[in-house]
Amino acid sequence: MSLSDATPVSFVSVRDRAEGRAFYEDVLGLPHKSGDDFGDFFDMGGGLLRMTPMPDFQAGPHPVVGWDVTDITATLRSLRDKGVVFTIYDGLGQDADGVWTAPGGDAKVAWFPDPFGNVLSLSQT
Repeated sequence: MSLSDATPVSFVSVRDRAEGRAFYEDVLGLPHKSGDDFGDFFDMGGGLLRMTPMPDFQAGPHPVVGWDVTDITATLRSLRDKGVVFTIYDGLGQDADGVWTAPGGDAKVAWFPDPFGNVLSLSQT
């Protein structure tokens, strides 16, 4: 058996289940697939996101999940219209929208936090 045929699952922890579900479902637009006593699954277009409530959770500084999109500018603006604030890192050289362009211009990336500080990203490759 190869894992290349299995559905990938990403994991995020949140301090408040209702607030997390509202963000991932309503703001990011991920369809809620199922839930149990321990958390919720969201459809990520071929993968799953498992959101687990942990009241004492503290987010780390690095991205935990991201999405590769066809138009980073349009996606960023759509999320910004829903209240998402993109992170600008000192010295990284991002544009005014918070998009970093890799040397050579082949890839673009933007980062944003969820309500609990998890770092999420958009990329255009």
